Amino acid sequence: MRTDIFARLDREPEPPKIETPRMSRHRIALFGGTLAFYVAIVVAVLMSTWLVALDWKVMLFRPYEQWPSVHAALDYYVVLGQRGPTAVMVACWLGWRSWRQHTLRPLLTLGASLLLLNLSVGAVKIGLGRLGPHYATRIGSAELFAGGDIFPSGHTANAVVTWGILAYLAATPRARRYLSALSAIVSLGVGLTTVYLGTHWLSDVLLGWAAGLLILLGLPWVEPLITRAEDWIFAARARLGAPGSRPLRPAPAPAPAAGTPEAVPGGRTDAPPPGDEPAAQSPAHGQPGRPPAASARPRPAPAVHPVHAVRSERSPVTPVGSRRPPHADRAPRGGTAPARPVAGG
Repeated sequence: MRTDIFARLDREPEPPKIETPRMSRHRIALFGGTLAFYVAIVVAVLMSTWLVALDWKVMLFRPYEQWPSVHAALDYYVVLGQRGPTAVMVACWLGWRSWRQHTLRPLLTLGASLLLLNLSVGAVKIGLGRLGPHYATRIGSAELFAGGDIFPSGHTANAVVTWGILAYLAATPRARRYLSALSAIVSLGVGLTTVYLGTHWLSDVLLGWAAGLLILLGLPWVEPLITRAEDWIFAARARLGAPGSRPLRPAPAPAPAAGTPEAVPGGRTDAPPPGDEPAAQSPAHGQPGRPPAASARPRPAPAVHPVHAVRSERSPVTPVGSRRPPHADRAPRGGTAPARPVAGG
């Protein structure tokens, strides 16, 4: 038995229609505000404004030295923002969703969001080349175009997208609210943890939050591409002739053996096949016989079950006449009865 996701999709019943988020006016307004915030953070860092000075103050404060007791726990907590472990965990859940909902949309949406995240965040990281706090060289400097890859925070942006995609794909408004709150708490915690550990500037985290939120808010624009990708995958699977991709035709029944009752329609071997002329009747029944049709099929020889002849075709076992055995004291019919002796005087 096949256990891949396609075989399971073929066995699952069609789920109820799940509403796909659309680019409403509210969502467009949030997207525009987040984009403006994103540009403002980049400009503030490029111009070495008060935001860069705040970065240095937090870095010189060294939070990991102020509260060393939570350092070990936060080292594990920050893993919730790493791309590899989080992508595997969320992909397992969304794979189960695809399994149950008879659609590849959850997995394709996750893949599209991670692809957009890597392209957008990676391009800004490489383009600005900012160094991290542990590699800073000049106090008060923005440390841009120095070959780094720290701005924006990839941990923060990945936490926003990876955990936020669960809220985006939620089936009910209630689940969407709860998952949105959970993803916000996780992503905020991951961003502040990177600042505590000294691996990111505060402005890196702010830009990472904005970058991840832009991906989530813009996903409805990608939904048509996701739908076409899903249709293409199933169409390619059907062209390749994968088992279960098309309804299977019932296998033809094996030909019955010669002479069996199943070999003749209706289960009787003495009945003529449909469409043929009836066999000639015996003159013993008082009806004139007719020669059999030229196209009549010959009867198969008995192989498994004996073929019983009709009554008119049976050869007589006893001579013509009475089948009763002769009796010594009984005269045959049509003859003269013997004289009965007279008893007594």
